[in-house]
Amino acid sequence: MAMHFFDLATTPSMPWKNGGGSTQELACWPPGADMNSFEWRVSLATVDRPGPFSVFPAIDRQIMLLSGDGLQLRSPGWEHRLEQRWQPFAFSGDDAVDGAMLGGASRDFNLMLRRGLWHGPLQVVGGAQSPGATPAGLCLVLKGDWHWVVPGAGPHALAAGQGFWWAGEGGATPGRLEPVDAAASAPALVWIALQRAAAPKN
Repeated sequence: MAMHFFDLATTPSMPWKNGGGSTQELACWPPGADMNSFEWRVSLATVDRPGPFSVFPAIDRQIMLLSGDGLQLRSPGWEHRLEQRWQPFAFSGDDAVDGAMLGGASRDFNLMLRRGLWHGPLQVVGGAQSPGATPAGLCLVLKGDWHWVVPGAGPHALAAGQGFWWAGEGGATPGRLEPVDAAASAPALVWIALQRAAAPKN
């Protein structure tokens, strides 16, 4: 399966499901799925005013602050202060969540997985990564310069705001993502490796 490369600088924005903000969709599976039928989805949201989050029934969500002052998230039964950069927080898309501003605008990373179909953590890593046999996933460079190295081919350079995703039959193209100079740049990378959920036993 070929890799799908992207750059945040050229990724278009779209309204939230509830119209309360804007988002850049990095990947949505399967191709052509809408907000009610996707199996997994990765996006970046810009939040510049308080208000409710969109509700996504039967979806497991993970959110992470990328930049800005953050949000105070409130839902019946729980509350979370999203103010530490690059610290993922998981919650149910079924929950009615309200976001209060902790200051100025924020930019958030979002992973959504349809419950019972896919699972996998949202992580920030600093070392080399390889998809291996993982059937789906995504990476986004947060800091430093990286190379996607494929056997028998020249490296593909990636800088902050760039990345790739993979999914479908055969999984990712064999290769390895490596920081160019780990000692000098303290590189950081969003890394998501997804697995299909086990089929229920009869």
